[in-house]
Amino acid sequence: MDARAIPFDTRRDCEAQFLAVVAAAQHSLRLFDPDGAVFALGTIQVDAALRAFLQRGGTLRLALHEPGHIERHFPRFLRLLRDYGHACECRQSPKNLRQLTDSFCIADEQHVVRRFHSDHMRGEANFDDPRAVDVPHHRFEAIWEASRPTLHPTTTGL
Repeated sequence: MDARAIPFDTRRDCEAQFLAVVAAAQHSLRLFDPDGAVFALGTIQVDAALRAFLQRGGTLRLALHEPGHIERHFPRFLRLLRDYGHACECRQSPKNLRQLTDSFCIADEQHVVRRFHSDHMRGEANFDDPRAVDVPHHRFEAIWEASRPTLHPTTTGL
């Protein structure tokens, strides 16, 4: 497949590109969003796509500022974390990183869907383009290293 970029500016298009990136993923998914809401992690479609990805042996890492939205609105995602805890990890960013307002999902360091600002739906999806993934990948790794575990699969965190 040739590298291509697809711009979007609606929630529906953003969700469609997110699902396309998840479908393209073979080994790893890296997600960053202030509260995880934009990725619709609680929908049946996303749950099915993530489960299929994890069943194939993939790993998922989610970094966010606040886990409250997921805890309140995405019980399917919490079940997914319980069912695939060995392949999923979620972390919460420290207060000094809360000014970060972009949002992105990276698959296999080849595909990315990103919103330029979390208050707006305007963004772009890139497929088969490691150059488009380079900056978000480095940002994710820096956020990940500074963050601490959250959204534990059980109430005790075990």
